[in-house]
Amino acid sequence: MIVDLPNTTTSAIAKAFVKIREEGGAVALGRVLTLVIATEIGHEEEAIEAANDASREHPMRVIVVARDPEITPDEPAKVDGQIRVGGDAGASEVIVLRAYGATSEDEESLVTGLLLPDAPVVAWWPGEAPERVADSPIGHIAQRRITDASSQADPLGFLQHLASTHTPGDTDFAWTRLTLWRAQLAAVLDQPPFEPVIGVEVQGAEDSPSTALLAAWLGLQLQVPVSHEVSSRATGSSGIHSVRLVRRSGIIELDRPEGNIARLVQPGKPMHEVSLPRRSLRDCLAEELRRLGADELYGDVITRGLSRLRGPMDLPATVAGPEGSGETR
Repeated sequence: MIVDLPNTTTSAIAKAFVKIREEGGAVALGRVLTLVIATEIGHEEEAIEAANDASREHPMRVIVVARDPEITPDEPAKVDGQIRVGGDAGASEVIVLRAYGATSEDEESLVTGLLLPDAPVVAWWPGEAPERVADSPIGHIAQRRITDASSQADPLGFLQHLASTHTPGDTDFAWTRLTLWRAQLAAVLDQPPFEPVIGVEVQGAEDSPSTALLAAWLGLQLQVPVSHEVSSRATGSSGIHSVRLVRRSGIIELDRPEGNIARLVQPGKPMHEVSLPRRSLRDCLAEELRRLGADELYGDVITRGLSRLRGPMDLPATVAGPEGSGETR
């Protein structure tokens, strides 16, 4: 069910919501959080679809604040509201607020009267993020604040900005997209031989913030030099491309060409193919909603790990000797 409320107010939307529940039987019980999505008019549907899918794991109220990207001095201030429940909202209930004119500059007032009482608030900026998310009108009322570096004009520059403005509770989808890579690499290092890693090389697309964060995480966890470099693959091959972990006995390489299958090559072992799909918005959002407290590991990586990265460097060349013993050349 979709109910349009043109040129309305927050109070009128709240009353309409109560009326829909009473007359239409729409159930709004069991919601565990409020997700506030801050975006621009015309860019809200993809985020709403991801939230609806994620709501099947996390029943919630979704409030979308879509601002007019081009405010003119003579533009009248108004809010067009929309309520979506039932099959049009997944397991959530969706309120869309399209704000025009000066109204779009007061986002906190737009959402405050619609928040679920006594429930955590998560804020998500699927597009351009505010200068400092924790101090933004929506950010300072949220326990978790989610940005997406890959949606910014300068993804890698935005990571450095996040490092200097990080507040506990902040996170970014560039980090969430690493979960499968981190799990696979951790599993590899948990297998014998239990040798220390002496060097790491991470390659990815030129504009991939996830590649930089993966390199930063490996540097912090392994306490070794890490090379972060742009892959030579064709333009359009986005994301992380490969990771090389150097040990005395040889090099472990996890390489993902085009597609969702990666090749894992280890000294003295046959090559394996492992599934490393690129994660969808729905998967990233669902994962972040499982954690309503600060992600301390992400905080360490973004504030301390990035500064440790190096550009391309010559890693030690290793070959596997007889019977798997390694020697360095």
